[in-house]
Amino acid sequence: MDLTTSDAKAAARMLRADLAERQITISHSAALETVAHQLGYRDWNTAGASLGEPRADAAGLGTPVPILRVQRFEDARDFYLGYLGLHIEWEHRFEPGMPLYVRLSRGDMCLDLSEHHGDGTPGSSVWIPVADVGALHEELEQKDYPSVRPGVEQDAPGGRP
Repeated sequence: MDLTTSDAKAAARMLRADLAERQITISHSAALETVAHQLGYRDWNTAGASLGEPRADAAGLGTPVPILRVQRFEDARDFYLGYLGLHIEWEHRFEPGMPLYVRLSRGDMCLDLSEHHGDGTPGSSVWIPVADVGALHEELEQKDYPSVRPGVEQDAPGGRP
């Protein structure tokens, strides 16, 4: 049986739940790292890239994950987590004090934020398909986030018809 990243993530969730029953708390990223090690991988990034997901496409092409450059993730945390409602799937640093690399997701959408110089291109745009742009717009309007006034362009791709 070929394991997928979904299988490994399920194992990490089960590990956290089992440990929680024993009053041992670990982060989701620590559980992912542990599962990756148990599967023989150096770290979760390597496991995630190697395991993949089964695809109908014979070449195994998956959904692209945009990488956006941030100077400091702590400065961007409230925007991505609080305002946009994304959650952290995992975080990685090669060692303490090194730049942070973070995978964020919400629903089927995920993107990576990197503090590494050279990752991402400043000024890049990412177009994310949204099933109900009206519902997302309403959700964002309800949040008080400084300097952001979301709008929906009527004639833009993916905008309201």
